[in-house]
Amino acid sequence: MTTRLVLAGGRIIDPASGRDGPGSLVIEDGLIASPGRSAARAAAGRTFDCDGLLVVPGFIDLHVHLREPPDARGDLVGLAETIASGARAAVEGGFTTVCAMPNTEPPLDSPEAVSYYLKRGREAGLARVLPVGAMTCGRAGRKVADLHAMKAAGACAFSDDGSDVADPKVFEAVIAAAARLGAVAICHCEDPRFCAGGVINDGPMATVLGLPGIPAESEEIAVARACDAAARTGCRVHIAHVSTGGAAQAIRRAKAAGTPVTAEATPHHLALAEAAIRSRSAVFKVNPPLRSAGDVEAVINAVCDGTIDCLATDHAPHTAEAKARGLAEAPFGMIGLESALPVYVRALVEPGRLTWSQLIAKMTINPARVLGIRAGTLAAGAPADVTVIDPEAKWTIEPETFASRARNCPFAGWQVQGRAVLVLVGGRIVCDRISGRHVG
Repeated sequence: MTTRLVLAGGRIIDPASGRDGPGSLVIEDGLIASPGRSAARAAAGRTFDCDGLLVVPGFIDLHVHLREPPDARGDLVGLAETIASGARAAVEGGFTTVCAMPNTEPPLDSPEAVSYYLKRGREAGLARVLPVGAMTCGRAGRKVADLHAMKAAGACAFSDDGSDVADPKVFEAVIAAAARLGAVAICHCEDPRFCAGGVINDGPMATVLGLPGIPAESEEIAVARACDAAARTGCRVHIAHVSTGGAAQAIRRAKAAGTPVTAEATPHHLALAEAAIRSRSAVFKVNPPLRSAGDVEAVINAVCDGTIDCLATDHAPHTAEAKARGLAEAPFGMIGLESALPVYVRALVEPGRLTWSQLIAKMTINPARVLGIRAGTLAAGAPADVTVIDPEAKWTIEPETFASRARNCPFAGWQVQGRAVLVLVGGRIVCDRISGRHVG
């Protein structure tokens, strides 16, 4: 029997096709139905009134940390996040696909680890979880991991995120291997020669607080290296969490030269600057660190001019105990899956820097193209991964109410606007805040 769902009367935004206007979206058996399929003809299914709402492709996050070990034996107590809790946090924030970074303990550096993550993601039955395989064995930076076997097992990309591959010969070998496979190399760009022991941005705030700094040069030199490797090998290189104006400019030059490089920016690098860390709260400790106000503006400009293709959360959960150690000792990282959308709206849409369609492109079709997957679109026949947004919804970010196990959100207490209110994965409702609008 055909199952149908109708999202009626909303503003449909599908940047992949250029569609942006009023209409109804019909879903049949988990797929987007053809535009000619009217809502009336599908009235036998459920219908949601989407008047005043935005109907868009499900968000895709290229960069999350789910913490669960790839050989868990059932005891997940004490973890800051699990695959299931992270997948629930994802759909609560409007994300239907997330890419899980490999810096777990032990790392995702084998086909067995990749298979474990895929299996656990399917079992959770929420957001689609795509594992990113480690570039090097154990993420130790000394030996190239078996990229071929991991790709065959389902790895969507490769990264040693959390650290860079410092050894130039090993880095070259990784990029060459990824190029041969046609795989994406996601580069955490940080030259350890310049940032060892650093805690926050190397600027006036580091001096005031008496803490070792992480200079912009550590990122910018590594970004230049990654772009150069992409140009020489043809490998598709994706630059993670861009935080400085110099890094953005290096990417801009590489793109102008035809280099196959893409990049992402995070909510915190768009909405927060180093001044936030004056409070000494470790919730603001992240890597790359919060930078100068000038860097924030430069990164926003790079998002708006297309130098930075994608928006990604770098969702990095930690326990309250770990973050309570203080700035010098606490781990780097912030959560972002459930707060990303309204932070993007505040930083980019409300000031008129991006339109809604431009914002949605950077959260849907652009990351899908980076990965080379069939997603991020409302085209007929595509899997019905759909997010419905209430652009007028006003709410307070309260991490204690989040689905994530972690609470290390730097936006706690913010009064924001814009929220995902209905989320479908493969046509299944996985998050519903508009059940009162169910009309059939």
